[in-house]
Formats: sequence, C-alpha cells, structure tokens
Amino acid sequence: MQDIKIDEEFITLGQLLKISDAISSGGMAKWFLQENAVYINGEVDDRRGRKLRNGDVVNIPGCGRFQIVGPTGQ
Repeated sequence: MQDIKIDEEFITLGQLLKISDAISSGGMAKWFLQENAVYINGEVDDRRGRKLRNGDVVNIPGCGRFQIVGPTGQ
C-alpha cells in the first residue's frame, strides 16, 4: 500500500486518480470511473468528486492500493 500525503483537509477521487497515474488528465476521471470499479474503504464508489480524507484507503485494481495521509484534527 502506498501513502498519498496531502496538505489539505481532503482531495477528490478524481485528483487521486491523476496522482496515482491511473489517468493522464483530470478530464478522463468520469470515463475511468464508468469503466472501472474503484473501492474506497472496501466499497465501490464512482463519484469523481468523492472527498478522500486522512485514513481513507483506495483500491484501484490494476494500479494499486493507496492510503490517504493528511492533517488530523480538521
């Protein structure tokens, strides 16, 4: 599992897809999520605007597993 460090309270699923190199541009997020199952904390989610916060675990099959590591207490 790879840690994704963030400085903000959250990032969106679309931003994570780009950071993880699952997609090459933000505009591809909607298409990617329609064609591929992405698991957030063990549940499928296809909302590119889904807010990911400290401790969330995202599994992108074929790309990897990622844990969000960010500021706490916000």
